[in-house]
Amino acid sequence: MTTLPAASPTAGANRLLLRAAGRARGWTALVAAAALADAAAAVLLPYALARAIDAVPPGGAPAAAAVWPCVALVVASAVAEVLSELSTGCAAARSTAWLRHTLVRHVLAVGPALRVPPGDVAGRVVGGAAEAGVAPAAAPEAAVGLVPAAGALVALFLIDWRVAAAIAVALPAIFLLLRAFVRDISATAHRYLTVQGTIAGRLAEALAGCRTIAAAGTVDRETVRVLEPLPGLRAEGETMWRVQGGIAARGLLALLLLQIAAVGVAGMELAAGRVSPGELVAIVQYTGLAAGFGPVLTQVLRLGRARAGAARAAEILALPAPGHGDETLASGPGRLDFRGVTAAGGTIDGLDLTVPGGLAVAVTGRSGTSELAALAGRLTDPDQGEVLLDGTPLPRLTRTELRREIGYAFARPALFGGTVRDALAFGPSSPPDAWLRESARAARADDFIRRLPHGYQTPLADAPMSGGELQRMGLARAFAHAGRVLVLDDATSSLDTVTELQITDALLHRLGDRTRLIITHRASTAARADLVAWLEDGRVRALAPHAKLWRDPDYRGLFGGAG
Repeated sequence: MTTLPAASPTAGANRLLLRAAGRARGWTALVAAAALADAAAAVLLPYALARAIDAVPPGGAPAAAAVWPCVALVVASAVAEVLSELSTGCAAARSTAWLRHTLVRHVLAVGPALRVPPGDVAGRVVGGAAEAGVAPAAAPEAAVGLVPAAGALVALFLIDWRVAAAIAVALPAIFLLLRAFVRDISATAHRYLTVQGTIAGRLAEALAGCRTIAAAGTVDRETVRVLEPLPGLRAEGETMWRVQGGIAARGLLALLLLQIAAVGVAGMELAAGRVSPGELVAIVQYTGLAAGFGPVLTQVLRLGRARAGAARAAEILALPAPGHGDETLASGPGRLDFRGVTAAGGTIDGLDLTVPGGLAVAVTGRSGTSELAALAGRLTDPDQGEVLLDGTPLPRLTRTELRREIGYAFARPALFGGTVRDALAFGPSSPPDAWLRESARAARADDFIRRLPHGYQTPLADAPMSGGELQRMGLARAFAHAGRVLVLDDATSSLDTVTELQITDALLHRLGDRTRLIITHRASTAARADLVAWLEDGRVRALAPHAKLWRDPDYRGLFGGAG
């Protein structure tokens, strides 16, 4: 079983954000260039205004030569903002798409070993990736957001060092506010998204079991369970906005105090004749730029949420996905060997079993049967020991070879595709239609498929199926893709006795050259197999024909004593 690793909220987040930024590097560069151009215009505009004001003769109008630079800087700032909006959206789209592809690919690669609620996974892939995707644009904008402050401070020193000194004294306090904001908002955003994921996970569980909930009349109780974390979500949301509001309020207060101080000092300098009226106007504007960290705070907030989303994505990406080798199989009968296998928390414990090639071997027992089925085709890996197919350990096989040679049918199969035909063809290859229909006939699915409005071309959404029909679809799909080994994990449990016998006949005769590992809890199915592997306490208690095992009362007890 694979669970989320115990890690700090930001473990791996920064590395993941850098990789996402690399996918949008062209747009990220444009974001940085546009932001830098806008910052440069913001720094130069007060100086241009000061020149224009000082160029106005008493009682006259300013010269055009002094006004046009101001117009040009305003236009340049507007163009830069338009480019910034365009590139920000494109960078976020590229990085978000890459994050979602990476997460989905990894989640599916981890496969059945993943033990994270589907709703939580969906929240990380959809909402969390969208939060993280803004980082490639927010990071350069936050960094460039400091340029106006630095430029304004330099300009103030050039105009009058006394004013600049008055401003510089207070800047360290503002930087400390920003640092605290980054720390607090990242932690709060991570907790917020975690609670959000918990609610999504519970909702997905409830939707999967909506028929059971309706039949039990427990809608109100389930509503309470799903929304139980909502107060926590509200608390984290309020904390997040409280942090942001508190920092913004303190920043605004600092800005006002600095502007009052700057105007006071600049007024005295004007009276002393050390600054001009235009320079007084520039000082007021530069003071706002030097201490106006509002845009930076906005980008830092986006970065904090991006870091939180990336941290939750990194938790998923840290889960190990099984690797595959580069070997293919020589021709062989399909013999499976389990050697000293331990798995599933001791449900399988030191198990040794050889499934002879080309035989039908039923597996039964009170526990461990489904775990054995998962190990047979490497849906999960053993904690100890190894599983071999025709003498080759399964991890050495390529993914393509493994999935082509070992097929599955499950008790509750999931159907994928647009139509019924697509659902049967879903697999490592694309069988011809004639073979799909033959497989459906062998699984006793052809009759009910033909009764559908458009037969095999009926959209899945328009083809409601009972539990037994769904199992027959899963069996037909498995028959259509059967390699040298076919694993049936309780795949006939919902079938009536007659249909189960008919399908077993097809399994024994039509696929008689394959190795068939049949997980079953029915005596009738075990009786028709070549051998029965009887599991007990995680090991094989016996491997023998059903008729021989039937003499043991403990074996008969597995089936309620009925033959």
